[in-house]
Formats: sequence, structure tokens, C-alpha cells
Amino acid sequence: MTSLYDRNQTFSVGFVLFPNFAMLSFSSVIEPLRIANRLSGKTLYHWELISLDDRVVEASNGIPFMPTMSMVQWQQLDALILVAGIGTNLIADQQLFKWLREVSRSGRILGSTSTGSTLLAKAGVLHHKRCTIHWEDQASLQEEYPDLVVTNELFEVEGNILTCSGGTAGLDMMLWLIERQQVGMLAKHIADQCIHPNIRPAHDSQRMSIEERLGVHNPALSAALEIMHSHMEDTINCDSIASMVGISHRHLQRLFKDNFGINPASYYLKLRLDHGDNLLRKTSMDVLTIATATGFSSSSHFSKCYRKQFGISPRDRRKTKA
Repeated sequence: MTSLYDRNQTFSVGFVLFPNFAMLSFSSVIEPLRIANRLSGKTLYHWELISLDDRVVEASNGIPFMPTMSMVQWQQLDALILVAGIGTNLIADQQLFKWLREVSRSGRILGSTSTGSTLLAKAGVLHHKRCTIHWEDQASLQEEYPDLVVTNELFEVEGNILTCSGGTAGLDMMLWLIERQQVGMLAKHIADQCIHPNIRPAHDSQRMSIEERLGVHNPALSAALEIMHSHMEDTINCDSIASMVGISHRHLQRLFKDNFGINPASYYLKLRLDHGDNLLRKTSMDVLTIATATGFSSSSHFSKCYRKQFGISPRDRRKTKA
């Protein structure tokens, strides 16, 4: 096995593909390696595709991929990167988790992109480590594994563990790796080939700002929204929110009505219920714990509000989660 920083030997990477993996995430982590070989005129990187059962695995867009290596041959590789997507939270394969722990102990790079971080957490290899995941899954991962330090970074590096938020962030993570393994300006030339003129550092934000996402242009409204998003469990009443952003309660009411068509209390409730729905679908937390995590005093109150919002009970939603 070559060193993480070895620049003289071919570095081999195994991409472990899970059903419904995200094609964009996969392309972002494998294409920089291909381009590195082409630009350098050398085989700096070699890769293999792996699936859990050594059978064809389909991406979320339906395109099938044939594995090129069996899982049992993993010791021939220098790094393994889990490429996942929708439905990863439903995987409960204890043999897989045992294998991931073995890979981690070997000192090889063990990475993930998008929801692959969930599998590393389930395997126990992220215990007390900093990690990241797609923004849509951050809250659910942190709630279910409170010992983790789940960040909003594009990617995180902790020893031999690399986690990536998914999408095009995989490109930045692989450029980071290539930059540390290869001399000269190769990583920058790869970025140029990808029409990626600015290699983003790990700490760049995954998402647009609230102002950009929601088309909000009022500083007080933006601040109120930030407060609501950051106080899902320890809820704050609307009078206090208005005071915190320096406006009257009536002014706050008018801002929400003008921009969203509902009052701030209704908006806040919907925000918390959406968070609860995400936890129901993506974690194994019980309804009472989810109710507490979303600022409700009881599971019955949460269930009543949830049913009114979604037309289905939390327990029925849990049966159909995906």
C-alpha cells in the first residue's frame, strides 16, 4: 500500500457503489483522477468499482454499473470511497459495517460522499470525529449520532477518514488530495479542465444564503429566519424573535405575510414539522425523541400537528420512509 502522500507510485482507489447512488457525486470524485492521468501522461491513479454483492448496481438515474473488483480484494487498494445517495439510511448490513471498521483500522483512506457518511457513522468509524454530509441530512445525522461533530463543510479530513457533502464538493475534495500527492500545478490544471476556476476550500458553505434561497432582501426578516432555523428544539416565541432582530411584533407579522403569505408562527411551525418529517424518514429515532428535537412538549402534540400538516400520522410515515 502506498502512502497517502506518496508521489512516485500509482495510487489505487476503490469506489464502493450503493444502490441509487448519486451520479453527480460519483462523477465529481472519479473524473479528477482520469484527468490527472491524462494531463500528466502517467498512470498516477488507478480505480476500481465495487458493489456489496459483486453484482450490477444502478445509480439513482437508472444507469447500471458493473463492478470491476470484489470486496474481498480491498487490500489491493490504497483508498476506498463510499458513493451513496437515496435510501442509505435503510441499510443495516452488519457485515458491511464490520468490513468498514476493518478498512479503517488498516490505515487506508476511507472516504464517503453524500449520504455515505451515514454508513461510516453506523459502522462506528466516525466516533467523536468531525465529519460532513449533504446539508439535507446534517440534522438527522447529528440527532441520531450526538457523539459526532457534524459540520457544514464541503469536506472534512480526520486522519485517514475523508467525508464529503456530495455533489460537486467531491471535485474539491479530490483536488485537495491530488494537490497534496502531486508536485506542481496539476490540481489547478485539472480544475481548469473541469471549468472550475476556483478550487473551493473545505470550509466553503454547502448552500446558498437564506437570502438567495428564499429571495429575501430584508435584513430583519433574514435575521428572524436564521433564528428560527437555529432554534428547532429550543423554540423561541415570536415576540422574542421580533425583539432580537430589533423590530416590533406587528412589523414581523407584516414581513412574513408579505413574503410568505403566512404569519411567523405558522412559518416556524412548518419549519419544525419539515425537520420532524426529515428525522422520521432518515433516522430510527422514536416519535417522542423526534417531538423533543423539534420543540414539541409531547409526542401527541407533535403527532396532531404533523397529521394536520402532512395528512398522515408520524407512525404511518415511518412505515413508508425512504
